[in-house]
Amino acid sequence: MTVALIDYGAGNLRSAAKALEAAGATGVTVTADPAVVSRAGRILLPGVGAFGACASALRAIPGMEEALHRSVREAGVPFLGICVGMQLMAAEGEEFGRHAGLGWIQGTVRRMQPGGLKVPQIGWNEVLPESGALPESGTLVRRGFAYFVHSYAMQPDNIADIAARCDYGGPVVAAVQRANMLGVQFHPEKSQAYGLDLLARWLAWKP
Repeated sequence: MTVALIDYGAGNLRSAAKALEAAGATGVTVTADPAVVSRAGRILLPGVGAFGACASALRAIPGMEEALHRSVREAGVPFLGICVGMQLMAAEGEEFGRHAGLGWIQGTVRRMQPGGLKVPQIGWNEVLPESGALPESGTLVRRGFAYFVHSYAMQPDNIADIAARCDYGGPVVAAVQRANMLGVQFHPEKSQAYGLDLLARWLAWKP
């Protein structure tokens, strides 16, 4: 089964590919080709940087946004968004202006306001799955410590889309999950055993 790791100039592709392989993936393909994405059995969208720049870079690849919509939304291919890749699942982001996301999760990505704590959040924090989240299939995200680097966080309109939170001067959305789509604000590829366990469960997931 091919895992398409999307290359749009906005992610740590080498680390993500190595982590997928360490978690048991075979056929990891780093690609900027929408045709390859359309044939993939699983799709991973990484993301590092500002929301608007990442959205623009993704849309600069002819046919990529359309290929993602067809595969993920229409065909139900399992999808994972990491960090800004998760944020792009939202309807819009407010980093350096207002920018349209993919619109898969209704909500907005806004700058965190963690009281006296500094922004960005950098380092390890505990991921806390939502009580009663996704009762039919269960959340892929388990309790444990993961590595975060971010200044903005998603605020979904529907709390049922929230799979997990962390506490950083207040609750912060750490993961979202709906149907065949999973997004995590933390970096599994930097989260050691916890991150590899998440990737292994995503690879085995049959939504």
